[in-house]
Amino acid sequence: MRGGDHCKSMNQFIWSFLCGLGEAKFLNRTFVMDLNVCLSGAHTPDGKDVDGKDFRYYFDFEHLKESASVVEEGDFLKDWKRWDKKKGPGRITVRKVPSYKTTPMQLKRDKSNIIWRQFNGQEPENYWYRVCEGRAAKVIQRPWYAIWKSKRLMNIVTEIAGRLDWDYDGLHVVRGWKAQYKKNYPNLDADTSPDALAAKVPMLIKPWRHLYIATNEPFYNYFDKLRSHFHVHLLDDYKELWSSNSEWYNETMALSGGKPVPFDAYMRVIVDTEVFYRAKTQVETFNNLTRDCKDGINTCNL
Repeated sequence: MRGGDHCKSMNQFIWSFLCGLGEAKFLNRTFVMDLNVCLSGAHTPDGKDVDGKDFRYYFDFEHLKESASVVEEGDFLKDWKRWDKKKGPGRITVRKVPSYKTTPMQLKRDKSNIIWRQFNGQEPENYWYRVCEGRAAKVIQRPWYAIWKSKRLMNIVTEIAGRLDWDYDGLHVVRGWKAQYKKNYPNLDADTSPDALAAKVPMLIKPWRHLYIATNEPFYNYFDKLRSHFHVHLLDDYKELWSSNSEWYNETMALSGGKPVPFDAYMRVIVDTEVFYRAKTQVETFNNLTRDCKDGINTCNL
């Protein structure tokens, strides 16, 4: 049952989701999965949460079903309604677990047909990942192998890399709210300014290479000073790959019941990051461009 992780960052959602999946595997049970995802304001341009997204927009549900025992919640609830018509012996038994403090080890011998975890408390008591903390951390293995990025998005990644002949360098420039949060990131804004980038990047990447810039900087012309050193490529140079004429558009429409699906900020992050990972040389913001720490001051050595 959905807890306080709903509408948190995608990193927290996945950390909790894989905790639930890992517990189901530990208990030798099938995990009942809600495909509805809330995209946190951390991943949207206006900072507002957007509910009603589909897990399959971002991740490969077919691979997940091949890698783990899962059933989609809507299908499961239909079956449960049918099974529940039975009376007496053979009726479905349900164990409700209201708190994360009931450990997976305590549920190992439970004979109920359904174990129903509920997270009704206040944050952070209602975060699903709490189930996998403490002693449970030693027995629950998160099945990271089950989570692949959506094939629809990875097809865009392959197309972009292919157009660059798989021979390009990558620059990852993190700006956004971190650049404005001077208390935790005192140098980031200045260290990733157009002048600073024009001075630093040519010392790290050979001139006139194809340079793919993965970034959350919204101003397209922000990197123009690098164009006198490199053949610069940005995600928005490939907009036709998710336009209304694209394969991606048609495939996501099929998932959404015919409604157009916006190419949202988290999809951009996935494609940007995956194209960057395939670059020959990779220049990172927090390793190469700034003295600031990735998670704020005093966290560099964590």
